[in-house]
Amino acid sequence: MSNPVPAANAAATAKKSQKHGKTLGKRIAENWQLYLLLVIPVVITLIYKYIPMYGVQIAFRDYKPARGFFGSKWVGWEWFERFFTAPNFKRMIVNTIKLSVFSLLWSFPVPIILSLAINQMRFKRYKRVVQTVMYAPHFISIMVVCGMIRIFLSPYGGLINLLIGQQIDFMTVPEAFRTIYIASGIWQDAGWGTIIYLATLSAVDPGLYEAAKIDGASMFQRILNIDVPELIPMIILQLIMAASGIMSVGFEKVFLLQTQLNRVTSDVIAVYVYEQGIVDHAYSYSTAIGLFNTVINIILLIVVNQIAKKAADVSFV
Repeated sequence: MSNPVPAANAAATAKKSQKHGKTLGKRIAENWQLYLLLVIPVVITLIYKYIPMYGVQIAFRDYKPARGFFGSKWVGWEWFERFFTAPNFKRMIVNTIKLSVFSLLWSFPVPIILSLAINQMRFKRYKRVVQTVMYAPHFISIMVVCGMIRIFLSPYGGLINLLIGQQIDFMTVPEAFRTIYIASGIWQDAGWGTIIYLATLSAVDPGLYEAAKIDGASMFQRILNIDVPELIPMIILQLIMAASGIMSVGFEKVFLLQTQLNRVTSDVIAVYVYEQGIVDHAYSYSTAIGLFNTVINIILLIVVNQIAKKAADVSFV
């Protein structure tokens, strides 16, 4: 009597081969609704992400709006050389890197810790209230947040000065700028950052927790041996994405909190690009600086991605 298992496997293989043997036109015809939905994001991506790349060439030209792209003189690497030899080049690079790295070191672990704590809450109603309160600051505009910061740190009736019994204008202290920037960023975005980690933890099998409890595992042991391993791939992906933006410090917040007295630590590349491109109308120069920033970020993305791939077998690209 013949064995039915090989025959079934052969039939499944033949069916799979027949399915993959369909032409692209037939597959599109069968799933035209899905391909129609795909057209929308593809067109949006082309219009807003790829077509603007055409304008990158002005970083290598002495761009004049009246002459257009090709009518402007080709100057090669002139604008890059000007940026690299600028008097405040070193200060901007150092400030940008320090602000990004310190933000990453202090801000990155907070959503993870909060997610692990929230996941241990047993009262669902209280858990939802806590999550809502934590998400709320994310929806406050940067302009309002910076206004609140200035009010709290005001030397005349500001909450912080009232608590310490002093009249210090923290916005004029260069050493305080990074602390103000990072602390306010944690308050505003830490709760929002927990969403992706809580979604990951929701996929954990509840039976693992029950088995761990039966074996006598404490809450800390359950977190360490069940939750943390589940979060590691997502943590690494988030770290890769964060590392790829080290040179891209948010312009709005730095600009709104910057004063002439704290420029020693708040003078970053993003603000310099704004001053050169928008205020001084140096379009080619500001584009060259932005292109330099982008190239560095891409290099960081590739390097960190390769390190993560070799160390933890997790890759983003």
